[in-house]
Amino acid sequence: MSTTRKHTALPKAEILIEALPWLTRHNGKIVVIKFGGNAMIDEELKAAFAQDVVFLRQAGLKPVVVHGGGPQINAQLDRHGLVSEFKAGLRVTTPEAMDVVRMVLAGQVQRELVGLLNQHGPLAVGMTGEDAHTITATQHFPQIDGESVDIGRVGEITAIDTGAIEALLENGRIPVVSSIARSAEDNHVYNVNADTAAAALAAALGAETLMVLTDVEGLYEDWPNSDEVISRLTAAELEKLLPELSSGMVPKMEGCLHAVRNGVNTARVIDGRVAHSILLEIFTNDGIGTMVVPDQPNDEPNGTEGGRS
Repeated sequence: MSTTRKHTALPKAEILIEALPWLTRHNGKIVVIKFGGNAMIDEELKAAFAQDVVFLRQAGLKPVVVHGGGPQINAQLDRHGLVSEFKAGLRVTTPEAMDVVRMVLAGQVQRELVGLLNQHGPLAVGMTGEDAHTITATQHFPQIDGESVDIGRVGEITAIDTGAIEALLENGRIPVVSSIARSAEDNHVYNVNADTAAAALAAALGAETLMVLTDVEGLYEDWPNSDEVISRLTAAELEKLLPELSSGMVPKMEGCLHAVRNGVNTARVIDGRVAHSILLEIFTNDGIGTMVVPDQPNDEPNGTEGGRS
């Protein structure tokens, strides 16, 4: 082997070796990934996301993908002449709008993602929260100025049944879940916030980690005065920060809090605008984004949380 080849090959070997402790720790563990933001729209980021998820699966992890589809829903509602209206940060969802939401999530966004994953083998299976009663919901009435407001077919999760997802994982597949659910009370289908759905599934599955893709670098220490990202914080520290967060970050960080308070070892908010951000977060010493850990982490040696030392 020439000196040049040795020189160029060595950094690749070092990268692989750096990943070894994380590969060992995560082997056989479930990782729930919420797919959203720019990564859903940009073709290169979409392809890189699919590669990352397949890499996790081939490396012995068990990825589960949960997605929403805000931009695609807005575009389709426009085409149907339906107005996008938001109250308390949530989409007002009429029965007509719900038909569009369901069609876009299950028939467009999910299909595309399943197709990208399956370019690498017979791996991904698409499903919605309706399938096998995976997610059951009831109508959500947000509080605005102390009063309950009816915003239509927006759901609050009441139950999770992980049976179908666990069967797919056991079979070596990658479940891709659209965040819609049926109600046991009125049999209507409801639109469920995808961050909330991902967190609920992560907790119910006993996942090792929850990863939420966003369009920011992570949770900022003192936004807008500083762009310093908090790299690690406990559930209690996050709870104190929640009232100060921007409305878009609230469901993401509430989801992270729910996950680590309900058995998930770590929850991370990562920048989906960076190609291969999932691999950088799970398999490198530095990690990117913000990691939330339980208040009393397990008694483990330093550096075993994956992505941080």
